[in-house]
Amino acid sequence: MRFVIVTGMSGAGKSTALKMLEDMGYFCVDNLPILLMKKFAEMLAEPDTKIRKTALGIDIRGGQDFLGLEESLRQIDGMGIKYEILFLDAKDDVLVKRYKETRRQHPLSGSGRIDKGIAREREKIAFLKMKATYILDTSKMLTRELRLELEKIFVEGKNFKNLYITIMSFGFKYGVPQDADLVFDVRFLPNPYYIEELKAKTGNDPEVQDYVMENDKGRIFLAKLKDMMEFLIPNYILEGKNQLVVAIGCTGGKHRSVTLANALYHILEPEENYGIRIEHRDIEKDALRKRK
Repeated sequence: MRFVIVTGMSGAGKSTALKMLEDMGYFCVDNLPILLMKKFAEMLAEPDTKIRKTALGIDIRGGQDFLGLEESLRQIDGMGIKYEILFLDAKDDVLVKRYKETRRQHPLSGSGRIDKGIAREREKIAFLKMKATYILDTSKMLTRELRLELEKIFVEGKNFKNLYITIMSFGFKYGVPQDADLVFDVRFLPNPYYIEELKAKTGNDPEVQDYVMENDKGRIFLAKLKDMMEFLIPNYILEGKNQLVVAIGCTGGKHRSVTLANALYHILEPEENYGIRIEHRDIEKDALRKRK
């Protein structure tokens, strides 16, 4: 029997995750009253039960007493019933944006500001994040990426680590990404912008990649960046970090930064101890400006 408690911040994607788990063959129950949680777990633990995979959604809707949840989990632990906690999280600014886009009110904000409700919710459910088996930060995740992560954990049974890495290229003239954890400046490398036949191309094109990496500076920088990431990532995993944004910038975010971001992504991609995605934030901005 596999019993998964799906919880986390309101707006982080819990309902979406439950629908995906249902598609994967899980019997899903959303927003069960906390007072019934112990009885529900006892029912699942019965030897003759036909339900083998269950996902239970728990959140703060309806004024749920999360102090009661903490006690319920202690009782379930005491009965020896095994469960896993999937905690879905997202950055505060992303949650605020999602609420504004859907014109929904945060369950704890009342008639006040959304960010105040989010802060109160974080305080109330902090103990759940500490107990979580899996933490997924959906701030930058596409729906298909969330599905892939859930399939890895709950279908393929892969060893999951709570770290998701975003490799991002950007242009300094458009500003440094606010959510970047590590920022690397590659404006010291030869600039394809000044080569007529490369100017309109990007770091996704082999000709630009060859030009940027055909000198010692490009190759040495990539080697040193690889060594640094191989040292940092295991330590971030041990520390419990669940989201890492590595930003690589050049002037316009089109040539050099894209080339190095692609190269680093391909070096790190085969590793299964973390999730990884690539994003080229500013690759089309020059072209858009010229069209205007």
